[in-house]
Amino acid sequence: MIDYIGLRKYYYIFSGLLLTVSIFALLTFKLNVGIDFLGGTNWLVTTTATNAELEKIITDAQIEIQRINTIEGDTLLSLAPISVNQKNSLVQQFKISDPTFVEKSFETLGPSLGRELLIKTLIAVALASLVIMSYVSYQFSESVFGITAIIAMLHDVLILLGSFSILGHFYGVQVDSLFVTALLITLSFSVHDTVVVFDRFREVRGTSSKLPLNEQINLAINSTMVRSINNSISTVFMLLAVFLLGGVTIKWFVLALLIGIVIGTYSYHLFLLH
Repeated sequence: MIDYIGLRKYYYIFSGLLLTVSIFALLTFKLNVGIDFLGGTNWLVTTTATNAELEKIITDAQIEIQRINTIEGDTLLSLAPISVNQKNSLVQQFKISDPTFVEKSFETLGPSLGRELLIKTLIAVALASLVIMSYVSYQFSESVFGITAIIAMLHDVLILLGSFSILGHFYGVQVDSLFVTALLITLSFSVHDTVVVFDRFREVRGTSSKLPLNEQINLAINSTMVRSINNSISTVFMLLAVFLLGGVTIKWFVLALLIGIVIGTYSYHLFLLH
C-alpha cells in the first residue's frame, strides 16, 4: 500500500507551483477573452496577403482591429463588430490585394450580448459551486467535506484558467462559450472523483475505526486510485484523438477538457490528504 500521507508534502509543493504560475499568468497576461463575452467580429480567412497589408485595408476602412492571428495557415481577423455592408466592402478590397482570397468562417456579436453572456456564465459557475457544496455536505453529514470539494474545484479551475491565460498570451487562444462548457465539465469531473474517494473514506472509517486516521486515508485512496486512473485514461485517449485529428473549431475546447480531466484526476485525493 502506497503511503500517500507520507508523500503529501510533494503534492503540496507541486500544486503550489502550478497555482503560483497560474495566478501569475492570470494577473500578468490575463485571459484573451473572445467575442462571446466582449462583442466583436471573428473572421477566419485564407489569403496570401501579409498581416500588414490586411491591417492597412481594415484601418483605411476605419474599422477597429483587436487582433490578427495566424492559425494553421489561415488568418483570424478579430475586429470590432462590423455590418454586412462593411464586410462586403472589405472582401472587395481583399480580393484586389489577393485574388485567391477565401472566407472560411465569419461571426459577429454586439457588446451588449457579450456582457449578458458573461454575467450568466459567472452566475452559472457560482450556482454550480453552491449546489455541489450543499449536496456533498448533506450526503456526508459534515460541512468539511463540501468545503473541501469546493477547494479542490477551485484548485482545478485556477490551473485551467492559468493554462489558457498562457496559451492566449503566446498563441492567441481565446476564451469563448465552448471554454465555459469545458470549465463546467471540469467542475463536475473534479467533484465526481472527489465524491468517490470521500465515500470510500466513509466506509473505511466505519469498518476500520480502530486504525489511525493516516492509515484510513491511505486505505481509501489506494482502493480508489486504480479505478480513477483507468477511467481518466480512457477519456484522455479519446480526447487526444479528437485533439490531434479533429477540426480547428473544437481544438482548444478539447484541450481545455484534457487539462481539466488530468488536473481533476490528480487533485481528487489531494485535499483528503490535508
